[in-house]
Amino acid sequence: MQPYFFPYIGYFQLINTVDEFIIYDNIKYTKKGWINRNRILINGKSSYITLPIKNGSDSLDIVERFLADSWTKDKIKMLNKIKESYRKAPYFDIVYPLIKECILFEENNLFLFIYNSLIKIKEFLEIKTTFIVSSDININHKFRAEEKVLAICKNRKADIYINPIGGVELYDKEKFRNQNIDLYFIKTSDFSYKQFNNEFVPFLSIIDVMMLNSKEEIQKYLNCCFSLQ
Repeated sequence: MQPYFFPYIGYFQLINTVDEFIIYDNIKYTKKGWINRNRILINGKSSYITLPIKNGSDSLDIVERFLADSWTKDKIKMLNKIKESYRKAPYFDIVYPLIKECILFEENNLFLFIYNSLIKIKEFLEIKTTFIVSSDININHKFRAEEKVLAICKNRKADIYINPIGGVELYDKEKFRNQNIDLYFIKTSDFSYKQFNNEFVPFLSIIDVMMLNSKEEIQKYLNCCFSLQ
């Protein structure tokens, strides 16, 4: 998977389900995706929080991109936005210090900045899965898409590969089966929790989930609120 900025709970359901989670650092940065932004709840509606990215060539990999100089000031604005939005949340006092630590992390490299926050949240949620950075795997990194995934699986001696449900159109179960690998797709089930007194807004950042649910409740969501197809 690409590294996402405070991703939604489905990302962590996938992490929790597998033995090894491979995080891409050496693939192209894509605009308008979830690498540098996500959504939180503000006044009952979803609102984006976004990492500003320094201008660079579209050909650069994620690990070659950096946070913009404006991040020095923008990080304070983001923290204030999160604080104001969730200061009355039941788990604010526990979760906000963690979010603050992630946002104030002194690193301008986009990949390393997001990777740090994923590690911190994984540890907070007590997920034991091993993280592996893709460039550390000894394969031909000129491979793309399905070819690259299969090369990684073979290198790691995987017999099962799990991808988010969005990959149904991208990956062929028969091709994986021919390599003695079972391919599954994970889909987050519909579930809801109390978002103050507002109508529920699904698929927000993990920040929203952690602010409004106990760790025990979140661990239940990680283990039961999805299906494998």
